Amino acid sequence: MPFKKDLRLLVKPYYVINILLSVSYIIAKRIPIICNYVFAQAECELDGRESEILFFLMIVIMIRTRKTGSVTMINYLSSSFVYTKVANLILWFYADIRMGILFAIIFILCGLLFPEPTYQGPENVIYLRGANGLQEELQRDTRIVWLVAFYTAWNPACVNFAPIFSELSAKYALENFKFGKVDIGRYPDAGVKYHVSDASTSKQLPTLILFKEGKEIQRRPYADHKGKLVKFLFSLDNIKAAFDLNNLYKDCKKSPIKKKEKKTVKSD
Repeated sequence: MPFKKDLRLLVKPYYVINILLSVSYIIAKRIPIICNYVFAQAECELDGRESEILFFLMIVIMIRTRKTGSVTMINYLSSSFVYTKVANLILWFYADIRMGILFAIIFILCGLLFPEPTYQGPENVIYLRGANGLQEELQRDTRIVWLVAFYTAWNPACVNFAPIFSELSAKYALENFKFGKVDIGRYPDAGVKYHVSDASTSKQLPTLILFKEGKEIQRRPYADHKGKLVKFLFSLDNIKAAFDLNNLYKDCKKSPIKKKEKKTVKSD
């Protein structure tokens, strides 16, 4: 199923255009007809400098996608597009400054006209305003179980995680089991209070915390007894297993919150 979803996404203009831009230089250099016209060269081969740039690009993509926790084909592509397009920009400028300028214009126009598709499915997420907003909700009714995501809008791992969290909320949310999100980039006080760093080098983004009876029960990623952060890949199955969502959902469904009945006062 995830693979079929990825294939359906790949036909959208954003992915088609970005894939073409990412391989534009290699295609132009390796196909004789295009190479002879664009570069006016008899031999269409990558020289040593071009090979070095492409090899360095591969290393950068591998490192960055591992850090962002990308686990699907779409995640890998989305995380790598910026690096592949920048590498192509350098290669085009290296070959011909006029072609580099043309590629840069196309690069910018495509970014403006074809933004990355966002999650369009159902969600049942409550967006909380900082530490005070979260604390108020936790104390309002301690019978409610909360699964809260701490994130920033600019972090690639958080962007990749957003549709997964939305999908989980649509499936598991109940009156007594709620899903919340706190943008610690916008509300840094929440990050300070719940010990989630929003630094550009932070390995805590995103962070998921489960609250029961108004208190933190567990989180991912978490620090071990030595204080070292244990890496966690935020896939659908990993989150279900780590927080035992199926059993948690069943327990909450068996014990719904009973609404207090208002006593009617009879007048004599």
